[in-house]
Amino acid sequence: MRGNGTDMGGADMGGADMSGAGMDNGADGSGAADAAGTDPANGGSVNDGSVNVMSAEGDSVDATSTDDGSVDGLGTWRTWTRATVPADRAAAEAGVRAAYRAAGLPEPERIVWAGSPRAAVSLIRELPDRGACVRDAIRDAPWAAERARLHAELGAGGWSEHWAATGGRLWESTQALVDRIRTGVLEELAGGTTGEEATAVRLLLLEAVLGQHDAPWLAAFAPAGGPFEALTEVCRSAGWWWPYARVAVVSERPVALHQDEAGRLDNGEGPALAYPDGFALHAWRGMPVPADFLTELATLTPVRIHKEENAELRRVMLEYYGYDRYLKDSDAKPLHRDETGTLWRIDLVGDEPLVMVEVLNSTPEPDGTHRTYWLRVPPRTRTAKEGVAWTFGVEAEVYAPSQQT
Repeated sequence: MRGNGTDMGGADMGGADMSGAGMDNGADGSGAADAAGTDPANGGSVNDGSVNVMSAEGDSVDATSTDDGSVDGLGTWRTWTRATVPADRAAAEAGVRAAYRAAGLPEPERIVWAGSPRAAVSLIRELPDRGACVRDAIRDAPWAAERARLHAELGAGGWSEHWAATGGRLWESTQALVDRIRTGVLEELAGGTTGEEATAVRLLLLEAVLGQHDAPWLAAFAPAGGPFEALTEVCRSAGWWWPYARVAVVSERPVALHQDEAGRLDNGEGPALAYPDGFALHAWRGMPVPADFLTELATLTPVRIHKEENAELRRVMLEYYGYDRYLKDSDAKPLHRDETGTLWRIDLVGDEPLVMVEVLNSTPEPDGTHRTYWLRVPPRTRTAKEGVAWTFGVEAEVYAPSQQT
């Protein structure tokens, strides 16, 4: 792309490394728990950026599929992580019982289903006779032993390479999703993330085995067999689950999941993550937003954006509305013009100014028109050329744009 004769072809516009650490586990409350065997809610969809992971035809993700067409060999594990079809309750319960047996424990006296992690936590608090949590025996101890074995066999560097080639590819986005679910449960059940009530809820959340969201670690460990076969069965069949001495509580999977290309929760038209019992999270490009905030987006105006006092919400509004559109529809004034384009600037209350370079692509589109591009640049930018040069990572003094031929 060229901006008024400027070649723009090279212009360009979070999670923990778990290779050396253990993986942390981590909605209407009425009717939260279903007795085992009742019909699950209808399934939903997964949206992965511009591609519907539920398939281009609109079918829900089939969590039982083993067809792996991905270039990294992780397609099946990725599909299970994002699955939004109803849980396979029979398979999940068989996996839960097998996991107890593999750990040398008696099977639970009963298995109870809940519509979401939020509902599961509420239910567990009403089960004083559940017995001690046995997650360590079922999940943590076997995983620690297998990780130690692989570390000894492969060495530190070999283990890091193994993790990077398997679970590490999935964990970053999965960890962010797990953290958001935990935070959502804390906010709804404890009214926040601090205080005694929040501590009680948080401790219960940390007793969960993550089911489908354990896929990153199972991708690295499952070939070892043993207890991982049972955990893998639950991973492919259900959501989070809580193992106690006398009872196991299992959550349904989401019915809808919308993510952007980076794997962040993202939906401007409704919940980004929703469970069959009504528990839902709303987000725009990874940022949590109130549910009622999304209803405003379709009717945004420059005046409404300008009046928003919350800088983070205002940024969401700007991203949804479009920075270029906002500049054109507001009182923005051209700050500078040169052969590379036009520099625009507008001040924002409580935030850094919005500064963008408007450039014209000298290469025509198929219909013969020339597309205009808007490049956001640092607030300190004073000339259009300086802004264009910044997108290439060079100073204006050394930037030499190609001339239109």
